[in-house]
Amino acid sequence: MTRTSLHTRGRGAVTVLLALVVLAAIVVLAAACGSSSSSSSSSPSAAATTSPGVLPSPSPGSSITVVYHYPAPPKSLLDQFTAQTGVKVNWVEIGWDNLQTKIATAATSNTYFADLTDVDWSKVGQYYKTKWFTPLNSYFDAAALKADMPQIDTFASNGQQLALPFDSSYTVTTLNTKIAKAAGVTGTPATLTDYTNALNKIKAKGAVPNPLDIPFAAAEGLSTYWYQLTAAFGGQVLDASYAPQFTSPSSAGYKALAWMVNAYKTGLVPKANIGVSDYQGFTTEMAQGRVASVFSDYAGSVGSIYDVPSSSKVVGQVQYIPTPGVSGPAPNLANPDGIGIPVTAKNVAGALAFIKWITDTKQQAIWAGLNGPADVISGFPLPARVSSLQLLAQGNKVSGAAELTKLLKTSRAEFPGPGAPPWYSQFSNSVYTNIHQAAAGSETAQQAVTSIATQVNQLKTSQ
Repeated sequence: MTRTSLHTRGRGAVTVLLALVVLAAIVVLAAACGSSSSSSSSSPSAAATTSPGVLPSPSPGSSITVVYHYPAPPKSLLDQFTAQTGVKVNWVEIGWDNLQTKIATAATSNTYFADLTDVDWSKVGQYYKTKWFTPLNSYFDAAALKADMPQIDTFASNGQQLALPFDSSYTVTTLNTKIAKAAGVTGTPATLTDYTNALNKIKAKGAVPNPLDIPFAAAEGLSTYWYQLTAAFGGQVLDASYAPQFTSPSSAGYKALAWMVNAYKTGLVPKANIGVSDYQGFTTEMAQGRVASVFSDYAGSVGSIYDVPSSSKVVGQVQYIPTPGVSGPAPNLANPDGIGIPVTAKNVAGALAFIKWITDTKQQAIWAGLNGPADVISGFPLPARVSSLQLLAQGNKVSGAAELTKLLKTSRAEFPGPGAPPWYSQFSNSVYTNIHQAAAGSETAQQAVTSIATQVNQLKTSQ
């Protein structure tokens, strides 16, 4: 595994004015989008005659175009897929932001550009509303896959399965056990009260002056930190109809926001963190032993950041712990990448075969290092399947794989049911802007939640 899930956490708030970019780009991109050489072996209507779990057979000699923000899997493995199915894969790598623009541009102009592409967790509500992706319910049994793919419902909205998980990514809690033990913290904090007491004890003992990392820079990582802490307090920030659930002082979201701001003002969090992003905190604070814990960390960060001797001073010291909740372990929130079929795809049968192949148990483990570094997909965080993580744990291929397997099993979607709202980017912008201002002292916690709720209600009525 060669990277953390940085892109997943930091990309949710894509430019609010994407629609304007799309309109400006249509003329430029439409011709390029329509020039693919991918063969047309099946149409969505032709392929939609099977039962869940039974896929239509792709045409031998056909091809598919996959446009994604990851580098391609090794050619030798893509050749194996072609040998098995007769379908040739044309993989095109595009940066995440540019890819989102291309997806919107092609969909808006009803133009083909790919048979398979990225479906980000934060876009699911938007794609349900715009109908840009082909529902997969006719081909994959999501209920049957749920136990092995706990994050599959992240890509479902109102019963429509718009993608399958390409990987898994979820928020976790990490603790520097060496610092904790030096301060007299024994055992693992199981509840939020235990966790807060442990942080205060570490601070009081002087093990580190400011033991907690919270990224208070006005950026996406601050939003997802709040979502995770809200879940730990026993709630969600929005309900199934996207109504705010955080305005009452007794609500989980209000308590989470107030806890974060209080942690900053009382010195549990370094003062410099008012301008620190999530990944900066991991690499310049946690990895350097300047803080002792991150409540909302990246799954996979121990192996990819903290146990890397060339850049970390805390090798072997940081562990994943069950995320503390009100009375015990809290859920870990999912923010993975998905893979889906645009409605303009030409080779649906070939695309379905590829989804099945690339999300297979062994293949998912291979992308994360089961066969060694040569077959790894660069930047791939963690497998989407529990069974794949178990393979990695058996081979000691990923640091903390056994614990990560347990956490994956209990991970859940950030917005269960309807998926992220169609206006997620504007919502997240309001969240991180107001929490940042509350920590900086320019508004109170009450003013922050009121401002966020006002924005939500405006977005609900205007879109």
